[in-house]
Amino acid sequence: MNPPATHSLRKRLLFFLLLAILLASVVQGVSAYRGALQQADDMFDYHLQQMARSLRGGIPLGPPAPDSDAPGDFDFYVQIWGPDGAQIFRSAPRALPPQAVLGFSDVTVGGTSYRVYSVQTPLQTVQIAQNMSARLARARALAAHAVLPIALMAPLLMLVVWWVISRSLAPVERTRRQVASRSAGDLSPLPGEGLPEEVRPLVDELNLLLGRVRTAFDAQTQFVANAAHELRSPLTALKLQAQALRRSGDEAAREVSVARLNQGIDRAIRLVEQLLALAREEAGPGHPAASERLNLQDAVQFAVADVLPQAQARHIDLGVGDTEPAWVRGQLDALRILLRNLLDNALKYTPAPGRVDVALRIVGAHAVLVVEDSGPGIAPLDRPRVFDRFFRAASDSGASGSGLGLAIVKTIADRHGATLRLDRSERLGGLQVEVRFPLADSAPARD
Repeated sequence: MNPPATHSLRKRLLFFLLLAILLASVVQGVSAYRGALQQADDMFDYHLQQMARSLRGGIPLGPPAPDSDAPGDFDFYVQIWGPDGAQIFRSAPRALPPQAVLGFSDVTVGGTSYRVYSVQTPLQTVQIAQNMSARLARARALAAHAVLPIALMAPLLMLVVWWVISRSLAPVERTRRQVASRSAGDLSPLPGEGLPEEVRPLVDELNLLLGRVRTAFDAQTQFVANAAHELRSPLTALKLQAQALRRSGDEAAREVSVARLNQGIDRAIRLVEQLLALAREEAGPGHPAASERLNLQDAVQFAVADVLPQAQARHIDLGVGDTEPAWVRGQLDALRILLRNLLDNALKYTPAPGRVDVALRIVGAHAVLVVEDSGPGIAPLDRPRVFDRFFRAASDSGASGSGLGLAIVKTIADRHGATLRLDRSERLGGLQVEVRFPLADSAPARD
């Protein structure tokens, strides 16, 4: 699969701006050239008129000019005809035909074109003519002179545009070099000094992203360190129990060692499962609220069924109070993990015979899940910290645990936009955990 094509912002800006300048210069040059030609044409016509009108009163008679096909600076020819049609005067040997049409006209004599202006008085007819070739050459020279500033300004303007774009994008290029030269572990913020206003928000968002990545990286590093420490203890215990089993001399001692070894294996498996669950939840998408619409009541029933054997084995009365359909957006497997950890935590720290109750109700725009137990609860000073990984409250009463259950609950709740609140259960006297989920927009229609 070919990589997507990339485009240089500098090249695109230069291409389109220089192309626009070039096209504008061409259009302006053509317009100026045509305008200058028209002005020169009008100016020459004006000269023809003025010369003809100045000669209406007559001029002294004299011989024609000897041999000049281009008298004057602008190739003007003069002819004067009497009322009887006889030629009175001409300024060049080559004679133009007498014109019956007064005003401006174009004539061709001997393959040469002329622009002629004729004016008539009672005594004579005056004709002023100009060679069209000379007229056009001089008009073009004037037009080229008018276009010359545009031709000189266009390259200069292109150079200025190139310089301005290069200067404007220099901070962006500097930022690119800074990012390219960084090591993989350098997550410090990018400097934003001197950046254009259009680029500064992008760098600010990148810095926010780097901050989140740095926080996640630090948390992951701490998680790995804590996980290694937590795994070392059960694995060491398993090793010691295996050694004790090997040294056991009688059958009774061997059975005790095997039972302790199985308990240690179960604790290690539970710890690994919780570590994997926490890692999976933290590595997942940031907010899966739009993944699917589901009934939280179903997740409660699944979770209760999962831990019911554990409750019966510990002689804990696991009760499901008032529940009602509560449609939320999320992932069913993740919600089952959340509920199972809440129930497992309550069962683990509730001494037998005890009681654990689960309830689900709708309060306004939220589905409120409540899990409460008759255990020792959690001291108010410890409640803000129980969601930290590997933290164990002082009121754990010696129950074995990894300190990951409520951390997993917090991670899943955050991903579902839910809020957690810990309090003392007024009914049972132990801990009460309340989880508030935002309701989905609408529930699917029932058959």
